[in-house]
Amino acid sequence: MSSNHLKSSAGRALTPGAIALMLMLCLSWGFNQIAVKLALPDVPPMMQALIRSAGALPVLLVVGWFRGVKFFENNGTLWPGLVAGVLFGIEFVLIFTGLVFTSASRAAVFLYTAPFFVALGSYQFLGERLSGLQWGGLALSFMGVALAIGVPQPNVDAKVLLGDLLVVAGGALWAATTLIAKGTGLRNAAPEKALGYQVAVSIPILAAASFLSGEAITHMPSLLSVSLLAYQAFWVVGITFMLWFALVKVYSPSKLSAFSFITPLFGVVASYFIMHDTLTIAFGVAALLVIAGLYLVNKPDPRLVPDPNLPV
Repeated sequence: MSSNHLKSSAGRALTPGAIALMLMLCLSWGFNQIAVKLALPDVPPMMQALIRSAGALPVLLVVGWFRGVKFFENNGTLWPGLVAGVLFGIEFVLIFTGLVFTSASRAAVFLYTAPFFVALGSYQFLGERLSGLQWGGLALSFMGVALAIGVPQPNVDAKVLLGDLLVVAGGALWAATTLIAKGTGLRNAAPEKALGYQVAVSIPILAAASFLSGEAITHMPSLLSVSLLAYQAFWVVGITFMLWFALVKVYSPSKLSAFSFITPLFGVVASYFIMHDTLTIAFGVAALLVIAGLYLVNKPDPRLVPDPNLPV
């Protein structure tokens, strides 16, 4: 991307339509954990994750074909793509297992600790410098996670804490795939190809996890569960990624990225109203600390296009 294009897009104000679309994307991502929880009575977790990846891959291939992406071109992305794919598969084994034990509201907050790990990893492994605000954001996020996990709460037992830790571990692996995408030749790949590696490689991993867990669908899933599976596969993984990338091409990357902190907030609020999750004062304060930290950490340099390795 040329410097002239970066300057023009960085200076372009968001239109009301772009703002509405960005809010819709954040709401879609925030609702994703709820979709998993609602479908669990009919479809076990690893099978959900498998269906999600298997359904998303054709969408990525079709969209990439229309955009002229050369999926099988030898451009030095194979090995980093395979590694990212393995991490992506394990990531969702952890996240979907965690959602069996913890609530959707807690998962929405703990999953979005990923930028915390990205910032630390970028500093440690990619040599990127962090501003004072970003260091402050890391501290706030860490305090929020520590408070949410460490303070005794009446609705939190050992199983919930296990689920929390599994989701945090999934967020760390999400961050690891982002660092691979930023620090290897994968950064030059088309977004459909970069995500395609991850989705394709995750399919056998998730299939093996489902088989080893002895999962089975014992009855006909409800229309709601089928709709939620389609939502995860076709909409969240397949379509919202492309919509985000289209926005990044046209509008200010820094202005767009500033919206991302709203995603866990949407997740918490939606979980309260849809799942009737109990929100204690301690968890409310912890969530606000994590969200505030995420906002500070995620304030990018307006000269740079943010990594399109999305929160899917």
